[in-house]
Amino acid sequence: MRKIVKVSGITILVASLIGCSSNSQLATSGTGESQQPAPAQKSENKETLSSSPRSSSSALADYVLEKTSAPPANDMYFKDYGANTFVSTAKDRLSTFAADVDTGSYTIMRSFVQDGTLPPAEAVRVEEFINYFPAAYPAPTNQTFAVQVDGGPSPFQKGNQLVRVGIKGKEIAAEDRKPANLVFVIDVSGSMNRENRLELVKRSLNVLVDELQPTDSVGIIVYGSEGRVLLPPTSTENKNAILSAIAELQPEGSTNAEEGLMLGYEMAAKSFKPGAINRVILCSDGVANVGETGAEGILRSIEDYVRKDIYLSTFGFGMGNYNDVLMEQLANKGEGNYAYIDTFSEARRIFTESLTGTLQTIARDVKIQVEFDPKKVDSYRLIGYENRDVRDKDFRNDKTDAGEIGAGHSVTALYEVKLASPAKTDLGTVRIRYHNIVSQKVEEIAEPVQVQSALSPELTFLASVAEYAEILRDSPFSERSSLPDVLKLAESTATGEEQLEFVSLVRDSMSIIRN
Repeated sequence: MRKIVKVSGITILVASLIGCSSNSQLATSGTGESQQPAPAQKSENKETLSSSPRSSSSALADYVLEKTSAPPANDMYFKDYGANTFVSTAKDRLSTFAADVDTGSYTIMRSFVQDGTLPPAEAVRVEEFINYFPAAYPAPTNQTFAVQVDGGPSPFQKGNQLVRVGIKGKEIAAEDRKPANLVFVIDVSGSMNRENRLELVKRSLNVLVDELQPTDSVGIIVYGSEGRVLLPPTSTENKNAILSAIAELQPEGSTNAEEGLMLGYEMAAKSFKPGAINRVILCSDGVANVGETGAEGILRSIEDYVRKDIYLSTFGFGMGNYNDVLMEQLANKGEGNYAYIDTFSEARRIFTESLTGTLQTIARDVKIQVEFDPKKVDSYRLIGYENRDVRDKDFRNDKTDAGEIGAGHSVTALYEVKLASPAKTDLGTVRIRYHNIVSQKVEEIAEPVQVQSALSPELTFLASVAEYAEILRDSPFSERSSLPDVLKLAESTATGEEQLEFVSLVRDSMSIIRN
């Protein structure tokens, strides 16, 4: 169980499960209110606490206040899930949540910053920032997952420990991947004609198709005011026919996302291949203004297909008119992954470097539970995963829906821990429970929770990423740090293209605040 604090602050747009047209009302600014009530949290005894905004003397607060009177980007939908706060181990030693490999929140932030503004606080999901950077965990050799737990003194909260729980899925070579039966469901409504977004969809799908094997097949559904079949299931041996169909995509009409998805699922069901990957891939800005427009109604429609092993992955495109809430929740319920594609490079990263993991699921309903020893840990706080909460008693309830993980994927969760004694070893136990896709059995593994005298360079870098996200979402637990602190830590540990890009994003964020 966890406590959640709802952080008050300035919002660009409100949380909503209802889609809207590109010409509908502008999102409210400065209220922090949802257009409809947020869903109830799942933990048994969660408390919702209030917290004052950060001091207006801070540079970030000044930036936020300045933006209060500025018109928001039209029709941008995000949801505020609050922020986990510290939990006393004497009252609750268990922390339970679903694994998450989504990265959409990070790339949405990147798009905002590269456009010269900071993202709204509601757009920030800390775990998606952390998991954007694949960790160098050793892959398992004879089981589905390997678990790594490490930690050390927190670089931002003096006296506290930072604990990392990492899991790594087994790797599958591209040539050993199962055949894929894919149905692309592509939004070609008028809103997709903005900012070159449909053209980026086309280029992205070209990359994906080029990586497919002769044993794979692709069908294409498009939807504007209504859905229709553009290409029946076609073997990738006829790749030219698939690429020609993608090249023909043109924007048209309103947005009937429900009809497009239902046609996609129907095509996937009719062409279902036992033992293969059967997946619907939605490419959209998440806007829906015809038919069922809200996430809840559309989610009800796809549950039956999930039980038939037809999964859904969602890939978001576009800014200024985008529904992050709908795209994330569709992927969650469809037992797939959600990513936001802001550049061609991001498309290449997802559809080339991580294609096997994107397509082939190795475990369903992956739940993580950490049990802290009250004799050694005074209290703890899970950083992020607010919308992935699982009731402690449901950890071994194998009917409880949780996260899905693809081949070779890694998942990282960070905890801030206050020790009850100087002892820094064996702080507790982490357990991973999941449904093995291959064996069709539920498995559970466990490892001890330990910390060291110093953080590894990799964990130190992830600490800077997490703190950056905490600052952006105006978390009360970031009040003792600043973007210059984040920059200093990131610069000292960043390696590789993606991490060095993060350093540049932090610098840009500081410049945005100053200006």
